[in-house]
Amino acid sequence: MGCEFAGEMKYARGLEGVTAAITSIACIDGEEGKLIYRGIPIEQMAEYSTFEETAYLLWFGKLPTAKELEDLKEKLVKERALSDDIIDHMRKFPKDADPMDVLRTAVSLLGMTDPEVKNPNREVNIRHSIKMTAKIPTIISAYHRLRNGKDPIPPRNDLSHAANFLYMLLGEVPDPQIERIMDIALILHAEHGMNASTFAAMVTASTLSDLYSAVVSAIGTLKGPLHGGANTRVLYMLEEIGSLENVEKYVLDALKEHRKIMGFGHRVYKAYDPRARILKRYAKELSEKKGDTLWYRMGEEIERIMIREVGKKGIFPNVDFYSGMVYHHMGIPRDLFTPIFALSRVVGWTAHILEYLEANRIFRPRAIYNGPIDVEYTPIEKRQ
Repeated sequence: MGCEFAGEMKYARGLEGVTAAITSIACIDGEEGKLIYRGIPIEQMAEYSTFEETAYLLWFGKLPTAKELEDLKEKLVKERALSDDIIDHMRKFPKDADPMDVLRTAVSLLGMTDPEVKNPNREVNIRHSIKMTAKIPTIISAYHRLRNGKDPIPPRNDLSHAANFLYMLLGEVPDPQIERIMDIALILHAEHGMNASTFAAMVTASTLSDLYSAVVSAIGTLKGPLHGGANTRVLYMLEEIGSLENVEKYVLDALKEHRKIMGFGHRVYKAYDPRARILKRYAKELSEKKGDTLWYRMGEEIERIMIREVGKKGIFPNVDFYSGMVYHHMGIPRDLFTPIFALSRVVGWTAHILEYLEANRIFRPRAIYNGPIDVEYTPIEKRQ
C-alpha cells in the first residue's frame, strides 16, 4: 500500500474517539458522571471495598472469596521488601531527582533483576503485577527517606497496603480514619479506562515486551503534566489565590483571560467526576480534623462559581481538585502526589495488559503523509 494522504483517510487528533480495544475492566459514562469497575459502581467500591480487593477484582474479573483475598494479601505482603541491591542503587540517585524519574528507573531495575522476565506467560505476568504493586510503595517511601538523609523504613507485614505505605513514608502507623481515606484514594485511582498511560503500557506490552517495560512506559507517560500532577497545581492555585475573599475575582479573571482553572474539566467527563464527589467528602473530614479548613472552603467557593459560570458547558470538578487537599492534610509532600497515582494505577495498567494479551495484536496505527513527493536527491556539494 502506498502513502496515505490527507483527504484519503480519516484523522482523529490524539486518537480521540478511536476505539483501540475491547475491555470488561471498567466503563466510564462521561455524560452521566458514572464510573464502574467490572460492573460495580465506584461509589460502592469506595464505600465497601479495599485496595487489595479492588486489585483482585480488576486482575481476575470478580470479587474474591475470603480465602482468595487472604491469599492475595499474603502474596502482596511477601513482595513488599526491596533487595539490598535496589536500595544501594537508590542511594546513588541524585537527592533532587524528580520522584517520577526515580520510580521509572527503580521499576526498570526490578525488571532487570527478575529471573522470570525472559519467559513471560499469564501466570508470570500476574506475579509481576503483584510484585510491582507491592514494591512501588516501598520505592516511593524509601527514596523520600533517602533524599532526606534517613534510612528507609522496612515494610511491616501486619499492616494494610495503604497503612504500610503511610508508615514507611511518614514513620508512624496512621490512625484508622487516615488509613481508610488513603485506602479509598487508592481505590479511586486504580483504574480509569483507556487513558494515555494505560494505552502506552498496552502498546509496549503488545510487542510482547515484558510487564516491567510496559509499566515503565506508563510511568513515563504519567509523568507528563497533561496527565499526572494536576492535583499539585490545584494547591499552587489555592496558594496564589490566598484567601476566600479573592476567589471570585481570581476565577472570573481567569475565565475572561482563558486561563485554566486547575482541577476542572475532563477529556471524558461532561458531568461531575464521581471520584471528585467522593474525595470532596474526605477533604472536608481531613480539613476539619487538622483544624485547617481554608483551602477546603476556597475549593467549595471555586466549585460554586465555576459551576455557575461554565457548568452548562460540561465543566465540573475532576478527581484532582480535591485529591491534592486530601494528600496535603495527610502530610504527604507534593512531589509525591503523581507517584502515588502510579502506586494505585499500576493495578489498572497491568489489568489491561493481562486482558489485552489474551488476544494480542501489536498496535500499528497509520499516519497521513503531507510532505512532498518525488523530490530528487541533491549531492552534498550542490546544496545551498
